[in-house]
Order: sequence, then structure tokens, then C-alpha cells
Amino acid sequence: MTDIEFITRYIPFALLGVFLVIQLYYIIYIYGRLAFHRVKAFSSKNFQPPVSVVICAYNEEANLSAFLPSILNQNYPNYQVVVVNDCSTDETPWVLKEFTEQYPDKLKIVEIKEHIQLKHTKKFALTLGIKAAQHEHLVFTDADCQPNSENWLSEMAGAFAFNKGKQIILGYSPYLRKGGFLNSLIRFETTHTAISYLSYALKGDAYMGVGRNLAYTKSLFFKGKGFNKHMHIKSGDDDLFVNHNATKDNVAVVINLESQVYSVPKDTWKSYYKQKARHSGASVLYKKRHKKMLATQLISAMLFYLMIVLCLTLFPNLWFIPLCIYLIRYLGQLIIFAKIYKKLQVIDLLIWLPFLDIFYYFYICFNGLFNRNSKKTTWS
Repeated sequence: MTDIEFITRYIPFALLGVFLVIQLYYIIYIYGRLAFHRVKAFSSKNFQPPVSVVICAYNEEANLSAFLPSILNQNYPNYQVVVVNDCSTDETPWVLKEFTEQYPDKLKIVEIKEHIQLKHTKKFALTLGIKAAQHEHLVFTDADCQPNSENWLSEMAGAFAFNKGKQIILGYSPYLRKGGFLNSLIRFETTHTAISYLSYALKGDAYMGVGRNLAYTKSLFFKGKGFNKHMHIKSGDDDLFVNHNATKDNVAVVINLESQVYSVPKDTWKSYYKQKARHSGASVLYKKRHKKMLATQLISAMLFYLMIVLCLTLFPNLWFIPLCIYLIRYLGQLIIFAKIYKKLQVIDLLIWLPFLDIFYYFYICFNGLFNRNSKKTTWS
């Protein structure tokens, strides 16, 4: 066998090694920042600025009844809750009326009436909610979300004080644990997304946040002209706002247990697919370096798995080489992810990591390919 034939024959192994190095860069260098990040509590009686919590609701009567009390009864001295009722056709208005009677000084309702010639996204509703908010410091969540403690607002608001000059606070919002593979996948995907955006924020390069648990200042919203740059697409009220307004110095991360907000997960594959389809449309408007970074991470992971299969197919007698390369990546994941999963209270997912990791990358990639150019402006 000539040298050229030898090199050509083993190109798949060389490529597999390249993809391994790329993956280890993300796993160890990037995600390691979150793994070794010291979790802090930010509650402080010395700094408790007035806060406005903004929630948008569309046909959320059941969720509001279940979860709004936990937001209205936070252990925080001066805050209001602004709920935007966005053309709901169920009993949402009556549910909100009852809460207003119970909390007249704390709850403010903004009503949007249906207009046949005016079709809008959640961003329009959020903008009205922000304009109606009394206070400079804004905290965002959804109608189907429940704070993990009565000190949620103290943690989110306290982060502004402990991190002077910060205008964006990125929180963490896991999904409730239920049975079944779909729930495990949703929780894995949410955790993986959180690992990525929190790690990059700790690196000083925040590229997104999640609206279920997010805070920023009212002045930053208007300085950046709100959602004007991406009002034409249905998603991105959270991640695109952070992507376009975050700087190296104006973002802080809050992930301690009392700051977390739990959300109700989708319970069917169809609803989960639609949810991910909405989200995938926003990534096309990320900053170029962020699109390149996310694409490299995703594609290199997919090619890593595909190249393992190719090597095993072409050289079955050398099966131990791709196996060892796979185990190196897996060991790196175990070391880093175990620390992060413990912080984020999802350690049960670690046992399913090998299977969920493969399924996650291919499912998310194909979903994104089919939906990244969607431009529908439905409420989300």
C-alpha cells in the first residue's frame, strides 16, 4: 500500500478526530465555564428596587388560575404584575377580574381587543405590557410558569445590585418532570440550550435568553427600539432581544434554586414540533458570529456521529478506534455535564445522555432545516 493509498484510506479517522477536537472545545472550554461557575444567591434587603413583572396571556385561564398566585405572593416589598390579555376567547378576562379584586394594588391588566385587520405577534402584546409597566426594572415570565420559591423576584432584582451596570439578567427555566420519552427529550433540550446560552454569557458573549425567566431594564428596551428589528417574525421576543442588545459588560446570570421558574412542558409530539418550529425561525437573525458558532457546534456533533458510523462500516476490523474516540467525548460530557446537571437539578437525565444526545442533534437539525425560513406572524 502506497503512502497516498494509506492516507486516503484513513481520512475518515482523521476527520473523526477533527470533529472530536471541535466537540471537546465546546464541551470543556465553553460549557466548563458553567460547570465550574460558583452559584450565588442575590437576595438582598439592601437593594430592592421597584419591579414590574410582565406576563402575556392568550387563552390561559387554567394556567393563570394555577400559577398567577405564586407570582402575586412573592416575598418582595414593591412590585406590580402586568398581565396583557391578548384577545383571549376563553374565560381569561373573568379569571383576571377576580385576581384584580383580590390584588387591586398589585395587579394591572392590559386588554387587547381582536381586530380583523390587525394580526400581531406576542411582541406587540409585550410592548404594550412594557409601556404599561410603572418601574424601570422589568422581569418576564409566561402564564404557564411557576416560580420555584417566593424569593424569585428577590433573586432576579438582587442580581442587578450585585452586578452593577448590568441591564440584562438571564435566569433559568426548566420544564416540569413527567413520565415518558418526550418529556425527557424536552427537558434535555431545554437543559442543553440553557447550558449553551448561560456558558456563553459567563464567557462575556451572551447570545440569547429565555422569556420564561428573564429581566432587563425599561430604558434598555426603548434605547434599543424594542422589537422593531424583528417584529416581522413570530418568535424572538426573548432570544433576539438579548442577541441584539447584550454586550460584554451588561449581562449577568442567575441560576440558584430560588431564582428558577418551572414551566409546563408540551405533552404531544405535534405541539412540541410546532414549538421548536417557532423558535427556529429566530436564529436566522442572530449576529453572524453567533450563527457561525451555533452552526459549528451542531454540525460538528452530527458529523461526529455520522463519521463513527462510516468508520465502523468501512473498517469493521478497526472498530476499537471509533469506539475509543466516542468514549473520549462521552467521558468529557460526563465530567462537565454531571456538574451542570447537579446545579440545574436535572441529574436524572445523565443516565440517558448517550441516547438523548444523538436524538437531540438530529431532531433539532431537521426541525430547523424545515422551519428556519418560516415567516408566519402568529401569536407565540
